[in-house]
Amino acid sequence: MAKMIVMYDQPKDVEGFEQYYHEVHIPLVEKVPNIKGAKVQRVLQAMNTTEKLYLIAELEFENPAVLSQSLATPEFQEVQRDLANIMKYLNKPPVVVIVD
Repeated sequence: MAKMIVMYDQPKDVEGFEQYYHEVHIPLVEKVPNIKGAKVQRVLQAMNTTEKLYLIAELEFENPAVLSQSLATPEFQEVQRDLANIMKYLNKPPVVVIVD
């Protein structure tokens, strides 16, 4: 199994972020091939950090090779391009990690 984890800080425009994220960004992500599972969780509390984490999204794939293949697809490239649109609601880009 492999996961892509995306961590968003507190948005500068919470209402705009929520609307855009759920109505535009998530539908783009849902088109990415080979996703086995997905979760979006609101952060209630973060410890041992000064980051003001707001939201964490997890995308699960069969294995690292499948994840890599999915990242190379036109569908994922569209998700990447959409980051420019979502940035108007954020103070800084989300942190993205890939784990196995």
